Amino acid sequence: MKKYAVIVAGGSGSRMGAAVPKQFLLLKDKPVLWYTLETFLAAYEDMEVVLVVPAEHVEAAKGVVDATRAPERVRLAVGGNTRFDSVRKGLEMIGEESVVFVQDGVRCLTSGALVRRCYEQAVRLGSAIPVVSSKDSVRLVKGDGSIVVDRSLVKLVQTPQTFLSSILLPSYRVEYREEFTDEATVVEASGHAVHLVEGEVNNIKITTPLDMLVAERLLS
Repeated sequence: MKKYAVIVAGGSGSRMGAAVPKQFLLLKDKPVLWYTLETFLAAYEDMEVVLVVPAEHVEAAKGVVDATRAPERVRLAVGGNTRFDSVRKGLEMIGEESVVFVQDGVRCLTSGALVRRCYEQAVRLGSAIPVVSSKDSVRLVKGDGSIVVDRSLVKLVQTPQTFLSSILLPSYRVEYREEFTDEATVVEASGHAVHLVEGEVNNIKITTPLDMLVAERLLS
């Protein structure tokens, strides 16, 4: 089945404290975004990528794309004001039945094995949401107090969140709501069940300077 990756790279880098958005920061002499693009382009030879970036960063994104192994398989889209809007902009460029991956542009350590695992489950079940178990104790704040939550019931959600296009595209034909924190919540709101798949501990999202240090060490 045809494969599309919608890679959303709209971060401002405010928590990073950097002069440039985090997706363009250099990690071992390559932009963070380059690693993300390479993972998807290498995972399948027929993978097409829609890279969604803010209008003011289109030229910088073109430079990153041109340095990848297959720039001809990458198209650019201009994002919106929210992640929901940006994902929808990317999905508008998909017009055929396919499996669609939605990926954070700054999850630069996602492995090809995870991409393929998500694809295979989405073909079978319609969706694949990568998650990892919480290693920390968890408490739920209620009023002035808090209660312990069984951490075995807690899963931390990652990307690529992966769906059949016949499920994902219609789900995004709605107005944005605050509870839409990721693609899974949008799909669930449309009446579809979502199916989890084992993620990867190393599949971190680059948000802070510490994340950059960890990513550099992992790449080494």
